[in-house]
Amino acid sequence: MADKARVRIRSEADIVAARQRGRAMAAELGFSLVNQTFIATAISELARNIVVYAKTGEIVLSSVQEGDKRGIVVVARDRGPGIPDIQLAMRDGYSSSGSLGLGLSGTKRLMDEFEIVSKVGKGTTVTVKKWVR
Repeated sequence: MADKARVRIRSEADIVAARQRGRAMAAELGFSLVNQTFIATAISELARNIVVYAKTGEIVLSSVQEGDKRGIVVVARDRGPGIPDIQLAMRDGYSSSGSLGLGLSGTKRLMDEFEIVSKVGKGTTVTVKKWVR
């Protein structure tokens, strides 16, 4: 099993590739089908945000072990415009692109851990983790 995979994100095809790599890694790590779907959905949302807001970036997938816990880490990174108000961006229904506004908040609900760091004019990094139950 690969411990790490990096997928450049520039187009819809890259979103699909990242999603497929994440689902495959989740299966290898022993996640249930439901949790594989949650992970793949979170990756799709994060990668789509890169395409829509930053145009280019990357998704990095890694296996993680902390004590007796094992899981997957997904890092979505871009050098786009950044998010001026993270608290607002995290609210259900908020969207600056006319979407449903469930991407970031939905991703947070699907995963066990969620962290976002963003600087206006510098880009955004979202790190999420899911643990095998």
